[in-house]
Amino acid sequence: MTLALIAGEGALPELLVRRLDEQGVAFRYCEMEGHPSSDRARKDRPITRFRVETLGSFIAELKSHGVTEVCLAGRVARPKLDPSAIDTETMPLVPRMMAALQAGDDAALRLVLGFFEEEGIAVKAAQDIAPDLLASPGVLSTRQPTERDEKDAARGVEIIAAMAAIDVGQACIVKGGQALAIEAMGGTDKMMRSLMVAPKGLGQKMLENEAGWDDPIGLAADWLSGTGSATSEIGFVRDPDLPKGGLLVKAAKPGQDMRVDVPTIGPATVLQAAMVGLDGIVIEAGEVMVLDQARCIELADAHDMIFWVMA
Repeated sequence: MTLALIAGEGALPELLVRRLDEQGVAFRYCEMEGHPSSDRARKDRPITRFRVETLGSFIAELKSHGVTEVCLAGRVARPKLDPSAIDTETMPLVPRMMAALQAGDDAALRLVLGFFEEEGIAVKAAQDIAPDLLASPGVLSTRQPTERDEKDAARGVEIIAAMAAIDVGQACIVKGGQALAIEAMGGTDKMMRSLMVAPKGLGQKMLENEAGWDDPIGLAADWLSGTGSATSEIGFVRDPDLPKGGLLVKAAKPGQDMRVDVPTIGPATVLQAAMVGLDGIVIEAGEVMVLDQARCIELADAHDMIFWVMA
């Protein structure tokens, strides 16, 4: 096996596993301890697990098994470093690892990728395994953008470019030329959730079913069938102090390394955008991966939303 897949959370690892199996490509399945991938992705495969404190010995183990390429796929939260768990192979990497943990996401990822490359292991992008993850340009939904939407989309791209200067995020929500929300550490889901507030009479209680946002398909079952309201079930409504609607704009930051942490959306993203009352989703062509594109378009049409891959 010359390829190692380091799988994290989310739907991307499962999709890549399926593609690699279809292509007949043998690969080594790996996970960071504490950040497991889904059961659907793992199935009954042998798993090589590692800790950030043993990254050096993990890389050495991959080399000993003939691994020459590694693909990082799925979300992995920034780990905490336990000095007592650092092994001998990893000790020389510690100064740079500490610097990486203090840096922004891009800088941290570049340092981690460098550890593999210094040992002769090339980093393979997910879209190299599944090129169709990058959608072709065009308005893919029935609903077409207005001139105002086109201006908001362009404004969103400008905002993301400005965010890149301080390595913050890859998405924002724009309405009437104004940023309603920008993506930060919590990611796109948390950004969309920030548009919601407790309705009058509920005080300042925290979101009781916050975990439900991680599975909006399950949370929205009654709502999608027309028998209930997902937002009322979670006890929150759209903030009345914000304008209605808005576009979710998602794009790679200028100069972003497209081998890892590529912006990604999927059906769950479209569902949550509908749940918080957005007008649509705009992504930049060639810079954002789309999981299950057909389902994303179907959901956008079902909720009269724009789904636009902007060239």
